[in-house]
Amino acid sequence: MSELSRHQAQQEADRLNAFRLQCEQLEREGVFALSPEQKQTLHSYIDGKLEAYRRRFDIDTTAGAKQLSWGLRIASTLGGFSLCVALVLLFQYYWGSFSTAAQVGIVTLAPLAALAATEYAAQKERTLYFAALLSMVAIACFVTNLVVLGETFNFTSTHGAFLAWSVFSFALAYHYGLRIPLVAGIVAMLSWLSAQVTAMRGYHWMAFGERPEHFLVGGLAIFALPLFVFHKRHTDFPVVYRFIGMASFYLATLALLTSGHWSYLPWDERTIERCYEILGLTSAALAVWLGIRRSWMGVVYTSATFFTLFLYIRLFRWWWDWLPHYAMFFVVGAVAIAIMYLLKRLRAVTVEVPA
Repeated sequence: MSELSRHQAQQEADRLNAFRLQCEQLEREGVFALSPEQKQTLHSYIDGKLEAYRRRFDIDTTAGAKQLSWGLRIASTLGGFSLCVALVLLFQYYWGSFSTAAQVGIVTLAPLAALAATEYAAQKERTLYFAALLSMVAIACFVTNLVVLGETFNFTSTHGAFLAWSVFSFALAYHYGLRIPLVAGIVAMLSWLSAQVTAMRGYHWMAFGERPEHFLVGGLAIFALPLFVFHKRHTDFPVVYRFIGMASFYLATLALLTSGHWSYLPWDERTIERCYEILGLTSAALAVWLGIRRSWMGVVYTSATFFTLFLYIRLFRWWWDWLPHYAMFFVVGAVAIAIMYLLKRLRAVTVEVPA
C-alpha cells in the first residue's frame, strides 16, 4: 500500500465497493451463497482495506463522500480563479500609489508567499483542495511578476515568458500532484512552442496564434507523451495530457477547415479546407476506435463530439445552398442516427475482441 498514489488508492477503494455490491447482487439472485462466517470475513477484509486507505490517503470510501469531493473540487477551482482575478484587480487599483521599489518588492514576494502557503496547505491537508486553490494563486502571482517587472524596467517582451510560466506550473503540478497547474503548464508550453516556431520563421512572436498548425502538431505530441513517459506516481496525469492534446488538435483542425488561409500549405484556400475536413473526420474516427480499445472513455466522448461537428460542417457545405432547410435538418438527423448505430456496432466488436 505504501507504493500506491492517492489516485490509485481511490481506484482500489472503488473496486472494493463495487465488488462487495456485486457479491450482494449475485447472492440475492441465487448464483451463490456465502456462509455467515464467510460474509463476516469478506466484509471485515473490505472494511479494513477501506479504512486503511482512508486513514493513509484521506480518500472517499462512500458514494456520499465522493459527491462531496466533487463539490470541493469545483469550489476549489472557482475559489482559486476568483482569488487570481481579485489579486490582479487589487494590483491595478492601488498600483499607481506604490513606488517602483515597493512594486518590485510586492511582485517578487507575492509568488514566494503563495508558494509557502501552498506548501503549508499540502502538509496539513492530504486531499490537497486548498493546495490546489493556492497553487492557482501562485501561478497568477508568478505571471504577474514577469509582466510587471518587464513593464517597470521597459524590457522587450519575449515569448520566453511562456516557457518560464510553463516550467513553474509543471514544477507545482509534479511536486504536489495537482492537475490544475498541469493544465496551465501544458497550455503555456504549447504557446511557447508555437511562438518559438513563429519567431524562427521571421515573424513577430505575438502572431503565434495565427498559425493553428503549430497547435495541431503540438497537440499530437502532448497526446502521445504519456505513451512514452510513464506516470507511476501521478497516475491521473495521462488523462490530462490526452484531453489537452485532443483539444489542441481538434480546435486547430476546426480553425483550419473553416479558414484555410491560416495554413502553411501552398494550395488554394478551398482545397486546404477540404483537406483538413478529411483530416478531422479521419483522426476523430480513429481516436474513437483507439479510445474504445484502450478504455479511454474521455478520448471516445471528446472524439465522437468533434467527429459529429466536423461531419455537420461538411454536410452544411454540401447541401445547405441547394436543399430545402427542412430537408437539410432531416438529413442531419438521419446522419446522427447512423453515427449512433455505427458507434454501437464498433463498441460491440471491440468488446468481443480482447485488447
